[in-house]
Formats: sequence, C-alpha cells, structure tokens
Amino acid sequence: MNKRLDLANEAIFPLILKMSWPSIVAMIAISVYNIIDTFWLAQLSHQALAALTVCFPIQMIFAAIGVGTGVGAGSFSARMFGAGKLIQAKQTAGQIFFLSFFFGVALILAVIFFRDPILIFFGAFDEIMPLCRAYLDIIIFSAPFLFFSMMSNNLLRAEGRPVLSMVVVLISSICSAVLDPLLIFGIGPFPRLEIQGAALAAVIAQFSASLFSIYFLQLKSSKYELKWRYLFPDISIIKAIFATGLPSVITNFIITLVLIIYNHVLAHFGSLAIAALGICFRVNGLITMVLFGIGFGIMPVIGFSQGAKLYHRLRQTVAVSVKVATYFAAVSSILLAVFAQPIVGIFSKDPALIVMATKALRIYVSVLVFAAPITIYINLFIGLGKGTLAMYLLFFRDTILLIPLLIILSSWFGLTGAWIALPIATVIAFFVIYFSAQKELKRFAT
Repeated sequence: MNKRLDLANEAIFPLILKMSWPSIVAMIAISVYNIIDTFWLAQLSHQALAALTVCFPIQMIFAAIGVGTGVGAGSFSARMFGAGKLIQAKQTAGQIFFLSFFFGVALILAVIFFRDPILIFFGAFDEIMPLCRAYLDIIIFSAPFLFFSMMSNNLLRAEGRPVLSMVVVLISSICSAVLDPLLIFGIGPFPRLEIQGAALAAVIAQFSASLFSIYFLQLKSSKYELKWRYLFPDISIIKAIFATGLPSVITNFIITLVLIIYNHVLAHFGSLAIAALGICFRVNGLITMVLFGIGFGIMPVIGFSQGAKLYHRLRQTVAVSVKVATYFAAVSSILLAVFAQPIVGIFSKDPALIVMATKALRIYVSVLVFAAPITIYINLFIGLGKGTLAMYLLFFRDTILLIPLLIILSSWFGLTGAWIALPIATVIAFFVIYFSAQKELKRFAT
C-alpha cells in the first residue's frame, strides 16, 4: 500500500491505471457518501433534502479552497520532484498545516457572525431556513480538517503514493456513511439529531481523515519531512503553491457561483425542484467523480514528465487518458439514461419528484462524452502549472456561457430551460477547450 510508483519509466497505460484507480475509488467513495447522505435526508422530508442542496455550495467553498490549494501544492511538489529539487518539495508539506488552520478559522468566524445573510445569498428561503441553519451551524467546524485532508491528498499523489491518498478518503467516507443513519435517526444509543446528525457525522469523519493524513505524511518511507522549520509560513513556497492553486480555487468558486444561481432560479419552481437538482447532482456526480479521479491520477505524471523533459511521455499520457475517460463516459451515460427512473426512485417515492428528477437526469447525462475530455484537458493545464489558463477556460464555460443560459432559458422555457442550460454550455465549451489543449500539446512535439 505504501509502494511508490516510478513516474519516469513505467508503461503509460498501466501507470495511468495505477495512478488513477486509487483516485477513482476515492472520488467514488465521496460520491457514494453524498448519495447516502441524500438518501437518508430524503427519508426525513424533501425540505431536508432541499436544505442540504442549498447548503451544498457552502461545502463547495470548502472544496474550492481545499482542492485548489492542494492542486497547487501537488503540482508544485510533483514538478520539484521531477526536477530533483527535493527541499522545495519537502517544504510544501509543512505549509499545508498553516494554510488549513488559517482558512478554517476564517470560515468559521464568517459563519458565526454572518450566518443568515450567507444562507440567504446561497438561496435559502423561509420554508427551509431553520433546517439550513441547523446544518450549517455544525458542518462549518469540519472546515479545517477537510482542508487539511484535501491538501495532503494531493501531496501523497504527487510523490507517487496514490493508494495512501485513497485510504484517507475511504476512511472519511466510510465513517460518514456509518454515522449518518445512526445520528440522523437516533439508532441504538445515539440521539436523534436529524439534519444536524448528518452534519456532525461529517465533522467526525473529517477529523479522523486528518489524523490519518498526518500519519501517512510522517512515515519514514515518505519523501516529505514534517520538520518544525517546514511548518512555519514560508511566503515563497506559498506563492509558488498559489501560482497554480489560486486559479483552481477561483475555478471552484465559479462552480459554487453556478450552484448558487441554480438554487435561486429553481427556488421560483419550489423546494421540489431544488430537491430534484440535489438528486441529479449526486447521481451524475458518481460519473464525474470517476472522471476527476482519472484527471487527478494523471496530473502528477504530467507535472513530473514536464519537469524531467519527457515530452513524448507527457503527450502519450494525455492521449490515452482522453480515450479511457471518453469510453467510460459513453457507457455510463447510456446506462443512466436507460435506468434513470428506477435510480431516482431509490431516493424518493414522491411521484412528482420522480418525474421531475428523471427528466433532469437524462438531460444532464446526455453530454458526459463531452465532459470527459474537458476534465482531462483541464488537468493537463493544471499539471503543467498553467492553472490560470484552466481558470479562464472554466470561467468561459460557467460564467460566460452557463449562467446567462440558465437565466435566459429558464425564463423562456421554464424548468426545462433550467435543465438544458448545462448541456448546451458543456458542448460549446468542449470545442474551445479542445483547441486550447491541442495548441498546448504542440509545444511538446518531438
């Protein structure tokens, strides 16, 4: 489990599988946990599910900071390992302790002082506001631990130990999945906390994941060293991290903005529509998480290959990854479209919700074959340290295309217009991102 892969010499396809499968398993575990969370809260009421959906963009802010900073740290350390600059790579691990604490405390204070304005901004309304408050008041305390586990995950992958990064995520997801029903419904000696139970389960799970992350980073077999002098803020390393990571943070903030707009648009159609979005987002997320897993898996290989000047290997990695991701997306979209209704029926027996969510799910999965290569190309840019380019491309898709389409089409065609906005934006963005990626890859032609 602690074996380090040879990023320079292993055959491309087996290496992609070895680097990606732990990330894929980890991403699926996160998605399955989100589905389980959705399932249990749906058993309480569709209002509880709607409250979870409204609060989800707030958790996306957690992810934006954690994943973005982690991507920057992982990309930087992978390039330093590839270039043989080990001290800089080791220093990167120490900086995530300070960054996790800093960002975590900042968010906790923001929610303590501005909770209701934040919830209103994210789309909460009177019917579900008490449930939103109950959830957010607890989930916010998971922020520092979530940040640290996300950042350390990228560092473990960057040094060629993706299995350990998978283990951390599995620990968190399994812990949450087990505690969810116990704390939501008060099974056995546990108190019945309902939506607050789901939030408390997440806090406990992220704290556990952080402890294991620290343990794995300080193993003797690790390339990193958790020395005290590496733990103090180092401005030069932090700047290097955010040279790539800040655009990724902003990119994830843009995704959060899209979800906020979705919540406000769908609020006009009632809490049932927001609940439908919650179901579709989780089910569709099961496939996109696999695509993210492939992208996260190849990112260290791309960064290492660039640092070591193995340009043919870099191009081959991208080509193989695009094929694998697209084939998987095509098969998945067909299966989800065919079985959309029984899948939605797992979450709720409400006939109106089933009809609404089934239609939306089939629309969303219709463009997975375009989303797959987009994910690979975006991770190509990040792996090369070109997070700003990745940010601009995703900004084009989500802000220039998706948000106006969502507002305009929903006003023209009602709820159907809200569902078709994302597929249209995805198809248009694919061609822009594809040509940008081909232009970038030409620089590495041998």
